[in-house]
Order: sequence, then structure tokens, then C-alpha cells
Amino acid sequence: MRNRGFASGIGLVAGLLAVLAALLSPEAACAAGAAGEGVPHLDGAKLGLIWDLPFVGILLSIALFPLLAPLFWHHHFGKISAFWALAFLIPFTLTFGWQLALFELLHVALLEYIPFIVLLLSLFTVAGGVRLTGSLRGTPAVNTGILLLGTVLASWMGTTGAAMLLIRPVLNANSWRERKTHVVVFFIFLVANIGGSLTPLGDPPLFLGFLKGVDFFWPTTHMLLPMIVVAVPLLGIFYLLDSYLYRKEPEEARAANEAGGTNGEQPTKLGLEGGINILLLGGVVGAVLLSGIWKPGISFEIYHVHVELQNNTREILLLGIAGLSLLLTSNVSRELNGLSWFPILEVAKLFAGIFITIIPAIAMLRAGTNGALAEIVRSVTKAEGEPINYMYFWATGILSSFLDNAPTYLVFFNTAGGQPAVEKLMSEWSATLLAISAGAVFMGAMTYIGNAPNFMVRSIAEERGVKMPSFFGFMGWSIVFLVPLFVVITFIFFI
Repeated sequence: MRNRGFASGIGLVAGLLAVLAALLSPEAACAAGAAGEGVPHLDGAKLGLIWDLPFVGILLSIALFPLLAPLFWHHHFGKISAFWALAFLIPFTLTFGWQLALFELLHVALLEYIPFIVLLLSLFTVAGGVRLTGSLRGTPAVNTGILLLGTVLASWMGTTGAAMLLIRPVLNANSWRERKTHVVVFFIFLVANIGGSLTPLGDPPLFLGFLKGVDFFWPTTHMLLPMIVVAVPLLGIFYLLDSYLYRKEPEEARAANEAGGTNGEQPTKLGLEGGINILLLGGVVGAVLLSGIWKPGISFEIYHVHVELQNNTREILLLGIAGLSLLLTSNVSRELNGLSWFPILEVAKLFAGIFITIIPAIAMLRAGTNGALAEIVRSVTKAEGEPINYMYFWATGILSSFLDNAPTYLVFFNTAGGQPAVEKLMSEWSATLLAISAGAVFMGAMTYIGNAPNFMVRSIAEERGVKMPSFFGFMGWSIVFLVPLFVVITFIFFI
């Protein structure tokens, strides 16, 4: 009976969306382009804003359900994600035809979602096999040191790899503390986002830029100073805040921690279990890098979607590396490390809905000044065609906070000239490319969904008993601590 009600709800929403779409976008039938003749094409210029409703719905669900109905959300978030995905797909299919719907679904699955989730799964599996043993005290100095280490590592092993490698040690070190939410929040800011600024391996937007022709070390030379301007004050603020909250912990607990280790036990020497996974992390980096360098010119077509051989090879290598990690790492070590598969399952289910419902929003942005989001595109360019760098920074950043930051980066990269103008973007218009890169990477830290590791870190922390802020609560933290630094960045680099 409950399943019948759920299906009825989907049908009702789908029907309403189809009717509203037809009313608000009378030229909708043209949006499919030549769907029946050759390659289907979604013309974002012909879409009305109503098509963004399922995307807004899934965002509000992620924001409100954990706050208003946490138990229901915990057990049914996958169904809610599927509900919003179908609320888009059913009316889209009825309006534009199954050919375009199938093409868009396969396109987002084969070229975006599957590569995304395979990379996350491999990094999650491999990093989860590394276990730091011994006593690690959850003091302000130790916590700041871990955040600094993660910020440095993130550019070279990816924000996901660095976050999965260090989140459990930092949680273990602070397990005795009553006040530790701030530790995870700043961990998300620094390790899961800002730290991935310096190479294409650090964050997916920069990797897309690399694939489009941006030099591998361009982010290293151009993003270093902006990253320092943001990361160093954040580390300093964290140390002061952590010191203040540390002093509020019960005196006996502090004394036990300082005399012993994580929970006041006799101090033991630090060690590392599962060291083979460090080598496997290098293999993950190598597989990703290979797909950007090796261009055999071979591709496979699945209903008009071209899947290139190097990308197939990358996915196979990544899954093989994850399998090796499971084979070569003791299950006992993973259990002692507190490894649970729930975080990756949560990300997989929720981001499946996000990737599907985001299709019309990205199409509207790609339509430029002809689309329903034309004002966003116009806001980044002067009348004479010159880029407005500070607007590129904020437009890319704000959209990266709520959309996936990789396609958002690509939209504004193309708006600024794209692949044909990449040499100009790296030289004459380097401030514009810097604005796009910094906006996508830095402001991915503004919400839980701005960058995939954010969600995974939050999920792991909650599983370990840390009371994390709600969706809007986390935004409150980011507005207080990140936005002032972004304003500083704007005046230093983009005005």
C-alpha cells in the first residue's frame, strides 16, 4: 500500500510538471532539436525555469529532511532521490520523446556519473585501508597539524583521497571531546575543498581544464597565492577556535588526553597499517593522469554517446585498484578503522538524483544569453566583450556551491572562450581563468553538495557520533568563516 502511494505521488508530480512545462515553455517541443534525425540535442534556450523544479526539490530535500524527519530520511533517502529523478525524467520523456530522454540519461551516466562514482569508490576503498595506529592526541596543535597536512596532500592525491585518508584519524584523536563539530567543518573547508587547488589531480574542475588544454602546472603557479591567502587565515582561525573550545572540555578529560593518547590510554608509538594502500593511491593518481595524457583516438558509441577508450581504461584500472585494496588489506584492520560502506552508498544514491535533475540547469547555462539563465551569463561580460573577473569568480563560485562544480567550471570556461582560446586564457586573460578556477574549487566548500567529499565526510562523522550542522547550519558556518576571505580574494586578485 505504501509503495502504491509512493508511485501515485510520482505520477501526480510528473503529470503536473508536464502540464506546467507545456504552459510555461510553449516552444518546448523544439528544444529536442533533431531528436528524431541523427544525434538528439537538448536546446537549453527553449527550456523554461519550471524544468529546474526537480533539482530544487532534491536540494530542499537534502536540506530539510535530515532536520525535520531524520529517521525517515536515514531509511528512505534513496527513494526520495529516485522520486525527484523520476519527477524530471517522466515529464521530460512525455514532452521531448524517449530518444532525447535516453540520450541525456546515457550521456550523464556514461560521461559524468559513472566516472565520478568509480573515482570516489576507488579513493574511498583505498584510503579506508590505511589505518594510523598508536596514540594521537586531539589537541589544538595536533588538529591544526592534521588539517595542514590534509591541505597539502589534497592537491596531489585529490580532495577525496586526502579526506578519506585523514578523516578517521582526526575523528579518533578527538573521540573523547564533547565539542568537535568545528573540527569536521574546518576539515571540509580545507582538506575536502581548498587544498585541492594546485593540480588537476586535486579537484575535478581543474582536471576538466587540463583535458581542455590548460597546462598541468598552471594551477600550481597561479592558484598557490590565492590558496595561501584563504588557507593560512583559516588554519589560524581554527587553531584559536579549537584552543578556546579545548579549554572548555572537562579538566579531567583534558588531563587524561595530554597524559595518554586518544582516550587517555598509555601512549603508544604511531604506526601505519595497510601501507600497501599508499602505493595503490599512487596507482589511482596514475590512472586519472593517464586518461588525460593518453589519446588513442578510439571511442565506442552507445546511442550517440561517444565513450573514449582512455576513459574506459581509467574506470577499469580504478575498479581493479579498489579490488586489490580489498584483497591486500586485512578486514580486521578496516573494521578497527571504523570503515562503513554507508557513506559511499549515500553519495551514490543522492548524487544519482542530482546528476539527473541538474540536466536542464546545465543546458540553460550552456545556452548562454539565449537561455532562461541569461542574466547569469551576461553578468560576467562587459558590453564590449571583455570579461568581468570578479563576476566570473562569484558566479562560478555560487553556482558551484549548489550545482556540481565540474560542469559549472566547464560552462564558464566555455563562456570565457573555451578550448580555442585556452592559450589566451593562460596568458592575457589568466585572471579570468584564475577567477573561474578559484570560484569552482574554493566555493565548493560552501555547502554539503558543493563537492562530493563534503557529503562523505559529513556521513562518516555522523556515523561516529559527531553532531553535524544541518544543510543550512553548515551554510551558516561557511558564510561566517569563508565569505569574508572570498571578499578579500576578490579585492586582491580580481578587481
